[in-house]
Amino acid sequence: MTAVFSHGRLRLYLLKLLADGPRHGYELIRLLEDRFLGRYAPSAGTIYPRLQRLEVEGLVVHTAVGGRKVYEITESGRAELRRRAGELATLESDITASVRDLTAAAEEIGSEVRGPARDKRERRGATRRAGGEPPAPPSGAAPAAGSPLLAEFDKRLAAFTVEVGGLVRSGRLSDNQLRTAIRVLDGALDGLRRLLR
Repeated sequence: MTAVFSHGRLRLYLLKLLADGPRHGYELIRLLEDRFLGRYAPSAGTIYPRLQRLEVEGLVVHTAVGGRKVYEITESGRAELRRRAGELATLESDITASVRDLTAAAEEIGSEVRGPARDKRERRGATRRAGGEPPAPPSGAAPAAGSPLLAEFDKRLAAFTVEVGGLVRSGRLSDNQLRTAIRVLDGALDGLRRLLR
């Protein structure tokens, strides 16, 4: 689970989503994925245990509809939301910042990935126009837009960015730890650049 949802914050956000109406677990996963613009989605193994815990605490109830459990917030759950309204506002702000960070990171990495691939295509095109034999396509040619592998890469990058951003914003890292984290990130980016050249 990402740091933005650490310390019971996912539990609080699930209550907020259920305050808008009854939902089954996969609807909640989709709503969270939409909130993160498709760049992060929690697993069923993350969501359902929290829903069960909320039910044990009397904050939600479920009914079976079409073979699925549909969860609904109780009055106790609504009271919890009212008590924690300030915390919920902070959480919304943190999510917005995480989405912004995810989008910026994905765009930066995307340009790093697309740039070398574009350069290779341009070199092959120039060779063809000059009448020469085009070089064989590289074995690690960039996947086409929309490929499942590229989508998986984007999803993992987004989850990584949310978690790291949340850890940093949590204020638990010392200046030395932040400097080390920056060096680690720079090293990872440098490694990807070398890989793609």
